[in-house]
Amino acid sequence: MTEMEIKHHILLIEDDPSVARSLQKGLVQDHYEVTWKETGTQGIVFACEHHPHLVILDVRLPDGSGFDFCRQMRQLGLNQPILMLTVQGEETDKVLGLEMGADDYITKPFSLRELRSRIRAHLRRAYGEFSSADANLLYVNDLVIDQTRGQVLRAGQNLNLTPTEFRLLVYLARHRGQALSRSLIVDAVWGYTSDLESERTVNVHIRRLREKVELDPSKPSLILTVPGIGYRLLG
Repeated sequence: MTEMEIKHHILLIEDDPSVARSLQKGLVQDHYEVTWKETGTQGIVFACEHHPHLVILDVRLPDGSGFDFCRQMRQLGLNQPILMLTVQGEETDKVLGLEMGADDYITKPFSLRELRSRIRAHLRRAYGEFSSADANLLYVNDLVIDQTRGQVLRAGQNLNLTPTEFRLLVYLARHRGQALSRSLIVDAVWGYTSDLESERTVNVHIRRLREKVELDPSKPSLILTVPGIGYRLLG
């Protein structure tokens, strides 16, 4: 089945009816199935029961912070891509969203065209090339990266990475020993042209990834920082 034949299900958590209806209409025209929930609580309940392919989550919701709901989703084992909607100029929102487990963010106001592009990139990477039947296993020290199942194991235990964290580790593992610039990583893992904000996104995801794969995240021995360039994976 090709990507175009798959009808991906998107969960939109947005309290503004005018914004939600506009986004829902535009995405349905793109042949996505879209479910709209007005509160974070409703969204989490729906996500647990129906497992949508991607979540669009607003930062400001009537029953709490989108950051908290994002963290709850990750704690509940919901690992589908989460795209957060933030307010223009609030850099803290973007960094905090990534820290809580979001894969990406888009700043209001934004064009539907930009949102479509971000959604396609995340769906393609979460359910396309990195989820295809690739029987090769990658070994990094005591880690086993199973590209077929999208899992990273240590001593038989799944490390429970998000799709973006998994793609990031796979990219580093496929280029182990090489110093990779942040712009190269953005292009390979996120699929769009690098800028200053997206390179900061790499830093946050590297920190999150270290917390899951390093035995001592405060003294990383696998994912090393290369000053003035980016990162390098040992092993």
